[in-house]
Amino acid sequence: MPDVRQDGAVVLVTGGVRGVGAGIARVFRENGATVVTCARNRPENAESGFIRCDVREPDQVEHMLQQVLDEHGRLDVLVNNAGGAPYAPAAGASPRFHDKVIRLNLLAPLLVAQHANAVMQRQDSGGSIVMISSVSGRRPSPGTAAYGAAKAGLDNLTASLAVEWAPKVRVNALDVGMVRTESGELHYGSEAAVAAVGKTVPLGRLAEPEEIGNCALFLASPLASYVSGATLLVHGGGELPAFLAATDVNHGEHE
Repeated sequence: MPDVRQDGAVVLVTGGVRGVGAGIARVFRENGATVVTCARNRPENAESGFIRCDVREPDQVEHMLQQVLDEHGRLDVLVNNAGGAPYAPAAGASPRFHDKVIRLNLLAPLLVAQHANAVMQRQDSGGSIVMISSVSGRRPSPGTAAYGAAKAGLDNLTASLAVEWAPKVRVNALDVGMVRTESGELHYGSEAAVAAVGKTVPLGRLAEPEEIGNCALFLASPLASYVSGATLLVHGGGELPAFLAATDVNHGEHE
């Protein structure tokens, strides 16, 4: 019976040094994988296997994949996690700002995936690519409109690449909801605000980074051997409909 262990696998997690990416990297390490992470700047507490790389830059991405091959001889899993965008209402944001957001959240994952696929297609065992997308690609994303549009594109890209690169490489995505990270106060405010935001989720809380990692681990594992082109919602049940807060009907009572 297959399981989720990744003993002997080489896994690349982009943006894997903090937040959701660090949680993903920890989960793969705990399950036996050799994990390589990358970011634009080396953090003070960088784990072994860190490579400095701006995933928007083709030359740097090519160098990173070559370094992974030189050091480990293979690449079994890519988790395309690097991304994000600051709050900026669309009406006043500059073309340069929107361009940077689209490059980081859509074009960079495509670029890294292209290089990873080239490696995986040459391996007898192929490989698995997991895109870290967002629920922002499925609903309105006010204040981060370009980010939401890029994530919608990433979901579509996932489905297209899964067809193009089969059968050697499986490509899937996680549409992630709200996650509690070390920079959560920038998004949600104080601890009280975080708790209040958590109550808007059916499961009653924000996700922990490792919970996103567990889902990525599943998609990369033999347990998901027949899963490709899929986008898994990881959002704690989604968001409560706004009208429920305004109605005076007691929806908790049933005949």
